[in-house]
Amino acid sequence: MLRAVLVFVGLLPAGFLTAQAPAGFMPAEISYDANVTTHSPDGRTLALELERDTRPTDLFVVDLEAGTARQLTDALNPAVQESHLVESEVVRFDSYDGLEIPGLLYRPHQAAPETPVPAMVWVHGGPGVQSRQGYNPVIQFLVNHGYAVYAINNRGSKGYGRTFREMDRRRHGEADLGDVVASRAFLESIEWLDPDRIGVMGASYGGYLTLAAMTFEPEVFDVAISIVGFSDVIGNITGGGWRLPRLPAAYDEMGHPEEDAERLRRVSPLFFADRISRPLFVAAGANDVRVPIDQNDRLVEAAREAGVHVEYLVFEDEGHGLRRRDNRIAAVEAYVDFLDRFLREEER
Repeated sequence: MLRAVLVFVGLLPAGFLTAQAPAGFMPAEISYDANVTTHSPDGRTLALELERDTRPTDLFVVDLEAGTARQLTDALNPAVQESHLVESEVVRFDSYDGLEIPGLLYRPHQAAPETPVPAMVWVHGGPGVQSRQGYNPVIQFLVNHGYAVYAINNRGSKGYGRTFREMDRRRHGEADLGDVVASRAFLESIEWLDPDRIGVMGASYGGYLTLAAMTFEPEVFDVAISIVGFSDVIGNITGGGWRLPRLPAAYDEMGHPEEDAERLRRVSPLFFADRISRPLFVAAGANDVRVPIDQNDRLVEAAREAGVHVEYLVFEDEGHGLRRRDNRIAAVEAYVDFLDRFLREEER
């Protein structure tokens, strides 16, 4: 489809859809994320970045007159076989109020009605971000180890129009959480998924919604993984000098820490951690200025005091997100180990 779009807007000639293009370049049945980075002064040649679910971003040089392309980079780690990775499928379901919610479904190769697999709902950060088709090594690692992933674009996500984007304004932890919770019933209806083994996970704001799901809807998901997620909404709005230039926008989006204090506390998992009843994994960066480590420290302590099994992984050399390669590897291996022990059938 992307090739047809590029032809339509005049970026590629019609002949580019023929065998003039390199073998395997932009197969018509695969979705891509494309970005034109620059072009020659005469407009004949352009540099094109292409990314898809099974390949990281690669750079191509496209000759528009000749209708040919030359690949400059090969970013996929040679230790990874692309055939072991999967393309996502765009799927939608009707949420709690009938609103259609989109998302990306990743199906492990071995998943079948006769061999159903467990699933994880993946909640993006933001809140106003979007899960898009493109290379996500964490998701691919989970899928490669036998876990289906549904990357939900709950209300409040960008890319679906202003009305959809603003449906969670000052309703965070409520309106959008309802979509995440409703996705469980949708996943249960898929014949190659195990309806009794469904968890939830996310990073940053997605980590917050993960914690909110386990706190305010504790019987819905079987396990959860929160990655650099915050648990105190007021603390997240006001804490740290990094947010000062953005405070007006934060007040408009999330609510005012004084005027809306009652509601913001009501949707803060930190103050209701004793309601958590299912296994929880928390990953955090000790140097996180966006989500101070004490928020995770306090939530983990409160949940453990309530008798919940909580595994807590703190990276002393990380902030808001994992940047070091060795830490990213350690994290995904820990996620899979946790899921193997608490979500797979033989361990339950």
